[in-house]
This record gives sequence, C-alpha cells and structure tokens, in this order.
Amino acid sequence: MTRLIRLLALLSLLALSVALTACGGVSDDAVAEVDGEAIEKTEFNQYMTLAAKQQGATVPKPPTYTACIAAKRKQTPPPAKGQPKITDEALKSQCKQEYENLRNTALGATINSTWIEKEAEEQGIKLTDAEVRKSFETQKKQQFPKEADYKAFLKQSGQTEAQLLQQVRTTELANKITEKVTKGKDEVSDAEVATYYKENTETFGTPETRDARVVLTRDKAKARRARAALEGGDSWAKVAKKYSVDPATKNSGGKVQGIAEGTEDTGLQSAVFKAKKDQLVGPVKTQFGYYVFEVEKTTKATQQTLAESRGTIRQTLGGQKKDKALQAFVKSFNNRWKEKTECAEGYQVPDLCSNAPAPKNTPTPTPAG
Repeated sequence: MTRLIRLLALLSLLALSVALTACGGVSDDAVAEVDGEAIEKTEFNQYMTLAAKQQGATVPKPPTYTACIAAKRKQTPPPAKGQPKITDEALKSQCKQEYENLRNTALGATINSTWIEKEAEEQGIKLTDAEVRKSFETQKKQQFPKEADYKAFLKQSGQTEAQLLQQVRTTELANKITEKVTKGKDEVSDAEVATYYKENTETFGTPETRDARVVLTRDKAKARRARAALEGGDSWAKVAKKYSVDPATKNSGGKVQGIAEGTEDTGLQSAVFKAKKDQLVGPVKTQFGYYVFEVEKTTKATQQTLAESRGTIRQTLGGQKKDKALQAFVKSFNNRWKEKTECAEGYQVPDLCSNAPAPKNTPTPTPAG
C-alpha cells in the first residue's frame, strides 16, 4: 500500500513503451474505453496527481508547460563560464517527457485495473467487499501499527482509503486469477523427476571439503621463517598475524574453511587435497605468493539419492510449469483485452490500445567505410 501503483504479478510482462498519435472514437470525458466501459478523465487525473506527488512533483500542464518551465528555470544553476544558457525549448522538452511518463503510469494503472476486473467477471471469480477489507486491514496493521502513522501516510501520499481499497481489490483479483489459471499445472510425473535428477545429479551433492590454517607470504624466505616459527611452537594466531599478507585470514589465525576442489587458487587447492591431516606443509608457490598450511579437518563428499531429492525436484519442476502456464495466459490476456481497448487521442499507447499506431522503427545507421 505504500506504493501508488503495485506491479501485479499477472501483468509483470506488460511494458509501457510509448508512441502517441492519431485519434479514436472515445467520448470527450474519457481517456479510454474497455469493452465499452469508459475510463473517465477524472479517475485518470487522480492517478496522475498521485503519481506526481509520490515523486515530489506536480503534473506539468501541456501544451505550453509554462509553469513547469519557469520552475525548472529557477532550479537550473547558471551555466559555467563559456557555456551556453539552457534554452526554454530544452526545458520544455524535459517537462513534456515528465508529463508523458506520469500519463503513461496513470493510464497503465487505470486500464490494467479495468482489464483485471473484466477478466475476473468473465471467469466467474468473485471478491466481496468484506474480503477486500480484511486483506486491507491485515496489510495496514503490518505496515502501520499506529493509527497516527497511517493517517500521516494518507496525508503525505495524497491517497484516500477508498483508493487504497481499490488497489487491494485489484491485487486480490489478480491473485485469484493467477491461482485459477495455474491450478493443476504443477503436476510432475515420476519419469520427469528421474530425468531431471539424471541430468542434474551434481546439484544434489556436495564435494569433499577441507578446513585449513594458512599463512601467505610474498617471498619464500618469509614463508620458511613462518614455518620455522610454527615448528618452534608459536601459535597459528601469532604467526599469521606476524607473517601473513592475506587480509582475510591474517587476524583469524589463518583459518580457511570449506576448501573444495576448484574453489581456491589452483596451487594451494591442489596441495591441500594432497596433504594429510595435521601435516605442516610448505612453502607452496602460487600465483599469490608462498603458502604454509596445515589441514585441520576433512569433510567427506555427500550425494543425495533420487528418493531424497524427489521432493525438491517436484517443487522445482512444478514451479517451472506454473510459470510457463502463467506466461502463456498473460500473453493471451494482454492480446485479448488490448483488442477491446480504444484510447482517446493523445493517450494511445501501443501496448494498451487497439487503435494506437505501430511504433516507428528507427533505422540502424550503416557504418561508413
């Protein structure tokens, strides 16, 4: 509820890239009609105002953008010496872009909400006012434990409780539609599980790992002195702090845990896996310098069986199937409702409006030569 426009899971694939022109047969007091139902300019303008307020701005007024240009002129610092002053035309272009961004946000929100309402109606999905209120109160309690905080939010955002309830209603309907179109789409056969396990066996196991104490030095002489100190009875903590140049282990007694083949510098890793436990080794030359080390612990490799992995695999494959079903539905949903949506002149967004002109393709410049 803290955001003006909630990006609904059902419409996550909907892009709002825009090219605006042409005309439509929508009534003068509406911005669009969806299957004959008008989206009034008053509702649209409320979304515009809220979107602007959320960004700490006001809605620029086309076509002249006079107030916006004046405000930007005040905010624009004087040009550096020798640099030209920013023109009113450049400021007007900025205002126009801001207006179009706000307009597209508001248009997307109002049209998407209408699409979802109508889709739910067609699918026989019901949502009572009591259900909406219950969801609203739960979210309100989570985000605003104190009533004063909620009141402050309404004042700061410029939203009314009725508008918040409508947003909750839209979200709950989208969730119900999603549940319906993906129900039963996550069924996975034993054969599919077995195939996935066979093709991804390594992901259900852990390699052998080793914990070690290390000292890294820049030259071989210092590595030998470090080893001599350890053989003489000095602690790893003392020797690592004195000789090691590795910031990750210098102040932790040289501890390195969970070394697996292929995870460390090749020279050290290879030597670690050849060494016996509690055996002082080194100096070993690597690309980072010279190591002296001792393996403290070996943890054997593990491998989950197919039976042990079955639950995880079913969940993974089931999720993939549901996602695929949802993506297919979203594509159909967008195409169907776009065909039933006609937008007024100046509001024709290609991804939303059936009467919008196709975006112009910008030719790719041909390299000279």
